[in-house]
Amino acid sequence: MVYKTFGKTGLKLSVLGFGAMRLPMTEKDGKPIVDYEKAVPLMRRAFELGVNYIDTAPYYCESDSEVAVGKALKGWRDKVYLSTKNPIEDASGANFRKRLENSLKKLDTDYIDFYHMWGINLESFRSSIDVKNGPVEAARKAIDEGLIKHLSFSFHDKPENMIPIIDSGYFSSVLCQYNLLDRSNEENMAYANEKGLGVVVMGPVGGGSLGAPSEVIRNMIKKEVKSTAEMALRFVLSNSHTNMALSGMEDLRMLEENVKVAAVEGVLTSDEYGQVNAILAEKKRLSELYCTGCRYCMPCPAGLNIPHIFKLMNNHKVYELTAHSKREYKALFTPVEERHVWAKPNGVSADKCVECGQCEEKCPQKLSIMKQLKETHTVLGK
Repeated sequence: MVYKTFGKTGLKLSVLGFGAMRLPMTEKDGKPIVDYEKAVPLMRRAFELGVNYIDTAPYYCESDSEVAVGKALKGWRDKVYLSTKNPIEDASGANFRKRLENSLKKLDTDYIDFYHMWGINLESFRSSIDVKNGPVEAARKAIDEGLIKHLSFSFHDKPENMIPIIDSGYFSSVLCQYNLLDRSNEENMAYANEKGLGVVVMGPVGGGSLGAPSEVIRNMIKKEVKSTAEMALRFVLSNSHTNMALSGMEDLRMLEENVKVAAVEGVLTSDEYGQVNAILAEKKRLSELYCTGCRYCMPCPAGLNIPHIFKLMNNHKVYELTAHSKREYKALFTPVEERHVWAKPNGVSADKCVECGQCEEKCPQKLSIMKQLKETHTVLGK
């Protein structure tokens, strides 16, 4: 396992972290819970292979992930760094503290190494977090008491809105999205490193999209790469500003494949990394010929999420992620209870276009949107 110094903490953390959001599940009394007999040995095997960071959250795995992680950490607590999250449901420091204490109880531990303000954005940071008697004050008190070692945040806002949060000086690390298909946080990752923050990447395989077969992605470099997911992980770990890639590993096969990648210094050479970046630049150019995702076409009177539909078509046409694109497209018109867990449902399929033409009038690229919607449904709706 390769280890990197984690920002200003000075800690040596494994470049692969275990994301405990997709643990094996079972049922008890008709309710889904983590299958402890499978999940606990899986997490402990990760620790044996050198993974020394595990990330969970209160609502993962039907709110049972923290309990499972706590069980797995027995006998490993002083060797593994623990991360969990606070959902920041209001501006109350007292309620922040209650949620912290509940996580400590479920995890059956006295302290949390990296405690994240979960999925925050700049607006919530200013209005509900960095306020009098709010979460920041409560977090600082918990740090003084030894309940939290390091304060962190996970981020889902516009890229430019990460900078003021970093500049607040409150945080030791950031957890953000970054992968082959979404590089919007690339500059922020570099800035965070410069400011002494550790950078943990979530979604290195794009929430599963880069786990789908794609010869285009798998063959981006000349050496043998077994899968699209391996290429995606190699790319993320090759970014010098990535301290760690967090992977939700569901089984031993996935764990061992990821560890094999994370055990190699320089998973891509500088030449290979440059080659991949050049290919991605060309793929981005080709994608934008179809749709740039600017959203000027929205809202659609018929309820279509046009940019999302075209993003799926881009993934099919440009990256050959056809199976994943078809599955996610089907989720648009699949009943909620039957949808794939990682789908981003929008409710309306492309064939529901009423051809009003409003989108084409607003499109700065003057795309033939109505024609492309028909094409998308023909290809992805099969």
